[in-house]
Amino acid sequence: MATVLRPENAGQVRDAVAWAVSEETPFEVIGGGSKRAIGRPGNASHTLDLSALRGITLYEPEELVLSAGPGTPMAEVNAALAERNQELAFEPPDYGPLLGLEEGAGTLGGVIAANLAGPRRIKYGAARDHFLGFTAVSGRGEDFKSGGRVVKNVTGYDLCKVMAGSWGTLGAMTQVTVKVLPAASKLRSVLVFGCDGAQATAAMTLALNSPYDVSAAAWLPDEIAAHSGTGYVRDAGGSVTAIRIEGPGPSVEYRCDALRKLLGGFGQTEELHGHNSAAFWREVRDVRYFASGGDPRVVWKISVPPQSGAALAGGLCDTLEGEAFLDWGGGLVWLATPAGDGGHETVRAAVAQCGGHATVIRAPAELRATIPVFQPMDPGLARLSRRLKESFDPRRVLNPGRIQAGD
Repeated sequence: MATVLRPENAGQVRDAVAWAVSEETPFEVIGGGSKRAIGRPGNASHTLDLSALRGITLYEPEELVLSAGPGTPMAEVNAALAERNQELAFEPPDYGPLLGLEEGAGTLGGVIAANLAGPRRIKYGAARDHFLGFTAVSGRGEDFKSGGRVVKNVTGYDLCKVMAGSWGTLGAMTQVTVKVLPAASKLRSVLVFGCDGAQATAAMTLALNSPYDVSAAAWLPDEIAAHSGTGYVRDAGGSVTAIRIEGPGPSVEYRCDALRKLLGGFGQTEELHGHNSAAFWREVRDVRYFASGGDPRVVWKISVPPQSGAALAGGLCDTLEGEAFLDWGGGLVWLATPAGDGGHETVRAAVAQCGGHATVIRAPAELRATIPVFQPMDPGLARLSRRLKESFDPRRVLNPGRIQAGD
């Protein structure tokens, strides 16, 4: 009979994992459960629910550091930071609506375990680049910790880099510490209308290589732009290339004006201010264009060299009759393909030609059980991954098979 265990402290987490080891029975490890549908379907007999390990335990705005339980909702973290005009600079996305769930179900531990980041990744990096330290219980049922409250205090192996993106397969975190940064006082976006994918990539590259400190760059083709909740984008009547500028007010105004002049040769330009700009980038961050209720399509997250993104997206859309848009200056392709096998062989072949990796973010469980969800590893990396798993979880009691079959 399946059991759900909800430990309320680190000691109970250790006892739960020790029991799983002794019984040789695996756990599905979850926080808020908002990302359960990402990855291969679990084959665990029981669930280790860490949602009770919640709450901010330390927040020092002057030191730009925050510690909290892994089950702490992102809404709580964001609200606390907003009160002090701070934020998580890597802009963690909320995939809940994309996966058919309510908005705001994600947790801090889940963001770290999945190593997620939004449009600002091109400037500030991913979650692992802001992950300072943690305490956890390994698959051996043993407590361990790594890192500290500031980067300079980190000694020994930097296990934060290993835990971020491990999807709960190496340890059950009981506390996490992250770096926070001041939020920008002003936000605007320069829009360029009518570019095709190649022109948009050229415009984004020019903006990113300019001295104007761009924090995000994305391109929506006309069929996707038409579904935006932002009027200037929805009513453009064509494609939209968006460049985000953040910072002090006078600086933002100057840089936006300079960018409009710089990019004027690509098409008509416009600006999005404050609220509208923030709303637009939330749409991009959370992939809301593919989140309409009942949408059966398979959704892919494809990371490639930025100069390859537009051509890859166009080719896959033509071949698979899909839809795609670009983020990260062309380096991230969000692709929706018709239901069925999701065109996985075609996607993998296209990615192999240009280099990069592709992850299935949304697909039915039966499809995720039969195709690689994450990018298949080359033999050397696969051996290293198995050795790492063997070190942390030799009995395979933590999320076995979540990333790849047999682990």
